[in-house]
Amino acid sequence: MPKCFSISVSGKVQGVFYRASAKEQANLLRIKGFVRNEPDGRVYLEAEGDETELIELIAWCKQGPPHSRVDHLEWHELPLRHFAGFMIQR
Repeated sequence: MPKCFSISVSGKVQGVFYRASAKEQANLLRIKGFVRNEPDGRVYLEAEGDETELIELIAWCKQGPPHSRVDHLEWHELPLRHFAGFMIQR
């Protein structure tokens, strides 16, 4: 059953290819949604897909790509958004 989560990641997560790596990971897991940088330095994702794959994405987000440092991660369930794909928002 599909679910949708918002995921907020803080730490050294901007300027380290976090968004591009998150998109790559989401595509591997067949997750749809988006990722963007926030003005306060966080990275924010909305991710929709099978719960098992979403949990895998959250686990990846806790690690992040090389050169990143994740200090804190929060996630919450959202209503389904019916995204068409996974995009990097600028």
